[in-house]
Amino acid sequence: MPLNRRTFLGSTAVAGAGAALVGGAAVPAEATGRGHGHGHGRPQKRYSFTVMGTTDLHGNVFNWDYFTDKEFDDAAHNDIGLAKISTLVERVREEKGRHNTLLIDAGDTIQGTQLSYYYARIDPITAKRGPVHPMAQAMNAIGYDAAALGNHEFNYGIPVLRKFEEQCRFPLLGANALDAKTLKPAFAPYVIKKLRTPHGREVRVAILGLTNPGIAIWDKANVQGKMTFPGLEEQAAKWVPKLRSMGADVVIVSAHSGTSGTSSYGDQVPYVENAAALVAEQVPGIDAILVGHAHSEIAERRVVNKATGREVVLSEPAKWGQRLTLFDIELVWERGSWQVEKVGAKILNSNAVPEDRKITGLLADEHRKVVAYVNQVIGTSTVAMSTVDAPWKDEPLIDLINHVQVETVKAALAGSEWAALPVLSQASCFSRSASIPAGEVTIKDAAGLYPFENTMEARLLTGAQIREYLEFSARYYVQTPAGGPVDTSKLTNAGGTPDYNYDVVSGVTYEIDIAKPAGSRIVDLQFDGKALDPAATFVLAVNNYRASGGGNFPHVAAAQQLWSNSDEIRNTIISWVQTAGTVDPAAFASVDWKLTRDGTPVF
Repeated sequence: MPLNRRTFLGSTAVAGAGAALVGGAAVPAEATGRGHGHGHGRPQKRYSFTVMGTTDLHGNVFNWDYFTDKEFDDAAHNDIGLAKISTLVERVREEKGRHNTLLIDAGDTIQGTQLSYYYARIDPITAKRGPVHPMAQAMNAIGYDAAALGNHEFNYGIPVLRKFEEQCRFPLLGANALDAKTLKPAFAPYVIKKLRTPHGREVRVAILGLTNPGIAIWDKANVQGKMTFPGLEEQAAKWVPKLRSMGADVVIVSAHSGTSGTSSYGDQVPYVENAAALVAEQVPGIDAILVGHAHSEIAERRVVNKATGREVVLSEPAKWGQRLTLFDIELVWERGSWQVEKVGAKILNSNAVPEDRKITGLLADEHRKVVAYVNQVIGTSTVAMSTVDAPWKDEPLIDLINHVQVETVKAALAGSEWAALPVLSQASCFSRSASIPAGEVTIKDAAGLYPFENTMEARLLTGAQIREYLEFSARYYVQTPAGGPVDTSKLTNAGGTPDYNYDVVSGVTYEIDIAKPAGSRIVDLQFDGKALDPAATFVLAVNNYRASGGGNFPHVAAAQQLWSNSDEIRNTIISWVQTAGTVDPAAFASVDWKLTRDGTPVF
C-alpha cells in the first residue's frame, strides 16, 4: 500500500482519531473512601482497570522450538508463545471483568521463528489469495486492542508489514514512523479506548505507540526514502499533550525501546535506541509505559518525571510470550474528571499455565506445515558439529558460515574491478546450542546456525581497519591474568556484550591475548603467512546488521559498499548445503584464531 495521506487518514479514522467503546457496565472491585476535602463525607467515585501487555513475541504462537523441533525449554524452564499468553489473559479478564481490561503489545511480532518466516517467504501472506499471518490470527482471536511497531516488523519489507497490518483487527501504532516525503505519520500514532464505569462517565484511555529509530539503520534497504524514524522523546512530547487535550484520562505508552538510555549504533542516527526511561522522565502526562526491544524482565520500575515530580510506572515482560505485564490503574472522580490515583505493575509467568486449546487448535495446520518444512532433508554431514565451545574456540560450524559467505561474495564480485581483492568474512556464535548431526542434515539444522534474518553485504576495508575491528570485537572477553585457571562461564560477555556482538574474522590468522586490557589484545595478526599490511585493501563479507552500524563496530558502516543482496544468510547456507550435498569440515574448517595469555594458548 503506498504511503499517502489518504490511505493514512483512512486507516486512522478508525484506529487513531476514532475511539473504540469497550462495552458493559461490569462493576470492578471498588474501594469507597471518605472524600478528600468534600466536606460532606460522601463516598468518592472510584474505578479501577487493568492494562495487560506483551512484547517481543517474535513469531511465537506455540511453546515450540522449530530449530530443535521439540517443546521449548531453557535453563530457567520458561515457556513461550501466544497460546500460553491467551490462558493468562482469559484468567485476568475473568478476575477483573472483561470490560475492565485492555491488552496491548510493544512490538517485534512477525519475525523470529520459522513459523513467521514461512508466512513471509515460503507461503507469503502477500500472495494473491494468500494466507492470514498466524500472528494476526492468534492476536485477533485473543483480542488485542493495539500493538506498537517493532524494528523487526520491517525485516520482510513494507508490503509484508502492510498486509499484516490489514489482517489485524487492531491498530499497529507508530507515532514516530513517518512518511519520508510528507513527514506525516505512516501508521496510526495512537488509539483511544473508552471504558464504561458504573458511575456514568466513561474512562478514556489513550495508547500511544512508539517504535525504534534504529530501523533507519537496520532496515535501511527496506525503508530508505520511504519512512523516517525520529526520536521517541520528541514524538511523545508532541503527542501526549494532544491526547490530554482530546480528553484522555489515562495515557499509556507502548514503546519498542528499552530502558537503558544507550544505543548500539553509536552516532549514526541522533536518536537514542533504548529511550523508554528518558520518555518517562522528560515528557509530562504519561501514566505508564509498556517497554519492549531489550528482551529484559522488568516487573515494575518507577521513574520520576522531571517536570511534574510524578512517578511513571514502566514494565517489560521479557520476550517470546514468557511473561505478561499487568498495569493496575486506580482512578478517582475529582473536580469533574477522572484522576489517576495509583498505578502498579507486576508480571505473570506463562510457564504456570497450559496452552489455550482455542489458539493451538486455530493454528494446528500452520504449525504442522512449518514442522514438515523445517524437517526436509537437504544434505548429509560427515561428522557431528556444534557451537557449544564457539564463544572461546574456533569451531567448524562458524567456519562454515564464513566459508559460505566468502564463496557467495567472491561469486558476486567475479568480473568486477574488485574481483582480485582477498575476501575476509565475519560471523558470530548466534546460538550456543546450534548443531549439525552426522548423517542427514535438515533445513532446521542449517537454519539454526543463523537464527536472525540478516542479509549479506561486501564492504571495502584496509588492514588497519580490520585490526581495529578485531580489537573492538575482543572486548567480549573478561580480562584474565596469565597462570591461573580459566572458568569459561565467567570468560565471555564482558561489559554486557552479547554473543552476537562478538565477531570472528576468517581469511586472517590472529591471537587474542585475554591477559591484556581490551583495546590491545590482537597479537600476531597475519594474512597469507605474513604480518597484515595496514595499507592493504580487503573485501569484508558482513551481515547487514553489522554493516549498518549494529553493535557499533568501527569503520564498517562508513566503508564503501561493493555489493549487497536481499536473501537471508540463513537461506544462503541452506542453498549451499543443498548444492554441495555433503557437509565435510575438511573442506572449510581451519583454526584461524585462538585465545592466549602472554603467548600461551588458553585451550
